Amino acid sequence: MSNSELNKSFPQYLGKPIQVLWFELDELIIFIFTLTLALIYGGLMWIIFIGVQWFYTRTKRKHAKGFLKHILYMLGFLEMRNYPEYFEKEFHE
Repeated sequence: MSNSELNKSFPQYLGKPIQVLWFELDELIIFIFTLTLALIYGGLMWIIFIGVQWFYTRTKRKHAKGFLKHILYMLGFLEMRNYPEYFEKEFHE
């Protein structure tokens, strides 16, 4: 092993999510997407921008980590490998 491989930085906490300013990664994605829509369309989209941020942040505080990923999986936008379909009630490993 070379010396450069040994000197890589290691996160202080393994369970700590990536943050940019005060946003976690999933909040940042929604923030940038809705901000882009508000900048393009203007008007009512600014109210929707603020409403979506407020609603998602409050909802996220009530749920476990990975909330956005599970919502996208439930809606069919994301496929998780080696997992059963969302609406499967019974499955055998």
